[in-house]
Amino acid sequence: MAISKAQQAAVHKYVKNNYARIEITVKKDMKPYIEAVAKANNESIGRYVKRALQTQYKADTGNAIEL
Repeated sequence: MAISKAQQAAVHKYVKNNYARIEITVKKDMKPYIEAVAKANNESIGRYVKRALQTQYKADTGNAIEL
């Protein structure tokens, strides 16, 4: 089923208003290792990084966060 232009615009607007992007830079030769570990855990790189952030944030603050 194709997504209409109106639906695409609505999703884009929602994401723009409710989420912030965080960009990270890693050494080129490390990216394949990160991808492999994420894939081994059946996750995308983004989900893998989010989970790592949630784990570290909880360790640092004692509070859980939703990303």
